[in-house]
Amino acid sequence: MTIDWSFIEQNYKKPVKVKVEARDLMDLRAKVNDLEKQLTDTRKELNRTQNTLKSTSTSLENTTNELKNTKTSLDKIKAELSVTKSKLVQTSADLDSSNSKVSELKELIPKLDIANSKISELEGKIEGLGGTISDLSSELEYSKSEIQGLEGAASESKEQHDELAAENQELNSKLIITQDENTSLKNQLTDLNNELLQKDTKLREFTDLIHDKEKLINDQAAHLKEVEDELKELKQSNEPNLGHPFETRIICPRCQAVGKDIREVEDRKKVLRPGPIPMYAKKYVCKKCGYDWNK
Repeated sequence: MTIDWSFIEQNYKKPVKVKVEARDLMDLRAKVNDLEKQLTDTRKELNRTQNTLKSTSTSLENTTNELKNTKTSLDKIKAELSVTKSKLVQTSADLDSSNSKVSELKELIPKLDIANSKISELEGKIEGLGGTISDLSSELEYSKSEIQGLEGAASESKEQHDELAAENQELNSKLIITQDENTSLKNQLTDLNNELLQKDTKLREFTDLIHDKEKLINDQAAHLKEVEDELKELKQSNEPNLGHPFETRIICPRCQAVGKDIREVEDRKKVLRPGPIPMYAKKYVCKKCGYDWNK
């Protein structure tokens, strides 16, 4: 015996009793229990998904903080690199100035050679003109003083040249050290850029994972609402309506069989409501002749 829901819907306000078999009530209760179990499982899965989302959000926040710290370190290194470049430019300028002084000293060397040649020439004249020594003594004294001045200038120029050479060597050493530091800083900058790129890739992966989790939560929430609505409808339909007994006899159109020979099944070809738990239309099947027809 099945429940004629269409008759109940038409006469639910009237004092009419409907006879319901215990087997139908047991099947209805089994369906209600299954739906309650599905609702419990869905709620547990939703809680697990929410916990996973919280953990992912915490990990994302930590990664964001690490990224900020990395960017701060990168800015600091860039500032230090800028200062080092300024020092390198200043050192190069000093080196150019030192090279200019060395060039000036090199220009003085030919003058010194000329002066030395003049000294040799004068000494030769002194030896060849022995008879005119007295006449040329004043000139000789003047020449000697000039020679002494030139020798002092040459000695001072040589000392300056040695000092500039030492300073040039020191500046070359500083330049090599600065170039090594510059190379090291460039390598550190490259490593930090690679690490920053990896952090950005990881951040995009976390963002995509969060979007997927949010979509899963929305789908689970929609499914949960559908299950709750269906459970509510089943609970309402489970309440018996007491009144006068009423029974509708169903007859097979082909062999005229009635009663237990007629059973009600789901028509899988007609979907009334799609979803995770779809609802199908009902049809009758005759156990004797096998004929089936719609309700």
